[in-house]
Amino acid sequence: MSFLQVLGGAARHSMRAYYLPLLAGFALASSAFMPWIMMGEQRIGGLPSPAGFWVLGLGLLAVLLAALSVITRKNSRHPLLLVGLAAFAILLTAERLLERTAAQQAWARSQARAIVSGDTPAAVPDPAMALGTWVGLAAAGVITLFGLTIVVRQAAQPYAEPEDDDV
Repeated sequence: MSFLQVLGGAARHSMRAYYLPLLAGFALASSAFMPWIMMGEQRIGGLPSPAGFWVLGLGLLAVLLAALSVITRKNSRHPLLLVGLAAFAILLTAERLLERTAAQQAWARSQARAIVSGDTPAAVPDPAMALGTWVGLAAAGVITLFGLTIVVRQAAQPYAEPEDDDV
């Protein structure tokens, strides 16, 4: 079997829509290894922080759910919705808290150095979102939007209806 035949089979697979959250799950998991906040040359966030471990775990869970959906041909959009929402909330909250904490620590460090050396305090660079936050938020958004498709689209009975035996 050639590579083109494999790609053609993947493109005609009945659950090919789940390739999107599969790739987004890999992107979410990889964002845990990237810095989330940049202050000058200092990189903050990601692993080994607890939020980094949570984002890594949620990314791998999204990959697992999407892969199981492709393999078993069963719907898993509800759990993907929850995974995407949780990852988005963790990343957004961690980014806000890290930004504030990093700015306060840099200001305190600048003030302490100025007191010890007797000079004026150095200018503190403003914290900015780094690549890891952008990749993680985008991936979590894709996973969330994919999970929302079952709610918005009103899919025709995603699960089998039980038959009425009393008739």
